[in-house]
Amino acid sequence: MTGSADNQPRPFEVERPGVGYLRGEEVGPPDATPIVLVHGLTATRRYVLQGSRLLTREGYRLISYDARGHGESDRARPGEAGYTYPELIDDLAAVVEARVGGDEHYVLAGHSMGAHTATCLALRRPPHLKALVVAGPAFMGVPLSPERRKYWDDLADGLERDGIEGFIASYDDGLDPGWRDLVLRITRERLARHRDLDAIVGALRGVTNSWPFRGLETLRNINVPTLIVGSHDEADPGHPWATAKAWAEEIPGAVFISEAEGESPLAWQGGRLSRAIAEFLSELPG
Repeated sequence: MTGSADNQPRPFEVERPGVGYLRGEEVGPPDATPIVLVHGLTATRRYVLQGSRLLTREGYRLISYDARGHGESDRARPGEAGYTYPELIDDLAAVVEARVGGDEHYVLAGHSMGAHTATCLALRRPPHLKALVVAGPAFMGVPLSPERRKYWDDLADGLERDGIEGFIASYDDGLDPGWRDLVLRITRERLARHRDLDAIVGALRGVTNSWPFRGLETLRNINVPTLIVGSHDEADPGHPWATAKAWAEEIPGAVFISEAEGESPLAWQGGRLSRAIAEFLSELPG
C-alpha cells in the first residue's frame, strides 16, 4: 500500500520555449513505474482519471500536467508559439524527459486531445515506453467535415464572446436529454478550472485546425501494448464509439474496453477506469 506521504501531490514545473511553464504534479511512490496522464481539450490534468488515486495504491506513480494554455500552465506567447499537435507532442516529450528517469519504463495515458498527443509520442517509438492507454479518441486521420469545423468555431466564438455561458450555449445544442444536465454541470466545472479562458479560445482554434497524424493506417506503426477505451454515443457523442473501435482495429494487438450501454462513459469513471488500467498493465510481461 502507498504511504500517506506518497499520496500528497508534489508540484512541478517544466519550462517550454514560447510558453513559459507547464505546471503539474506527481502522486505516488517516487521510485514506482510512472504513468504520465495527458488530458483533453478544454480540460485540465484532473480530468484523465477524475481525481482517482487507485493507481497509486496499486504502486504506480502518476505524473499529470496542464497542457499549454490550460489550467495552471502558461499560455502560448503570441508570435512565439501556438496550440498545434506538434507543439503539444513536444511538450509531452519534455515532461517525460524532465519527470521520468532516463532508463525508467513508463506508461502514457491520455483522453481525447491527450490521447492523440500520447499516441503521436508513441509513434516516435521512445525506447522506454511500456504501454499506451487511449481513452476517447476523436480523430479519424482526415480533415474535419464542414459541420464539425463549424461546431468547434461556434464553441470558440461563444467562449470568446460570452465566457463560460457562451461556450455552454453552443455546447448544449443537440445533447441527449437524458445526459444533458450532467454533461453541462461537468462542462461548467471543467471550464472554471482555467485561469485564462482567452488561452482556451486559442487552443480551441489551434488544436482543431491541427492534425496529430495523417491517415488512420498510421496507427499500425504503434509497437507497444495498447488499451483503447471507447464510450457509447448517447452520453459522449464527441468521442464516437466507432472511432475508438476503428483505432482498436488499426493498432496491432490493441485491447478494446467500454462501459455497458446506458451506463456513464467509462472515461468519466475515474475509479473504474483506473482499475481497468491496472488490470491491463498487470497482464503485461515484466
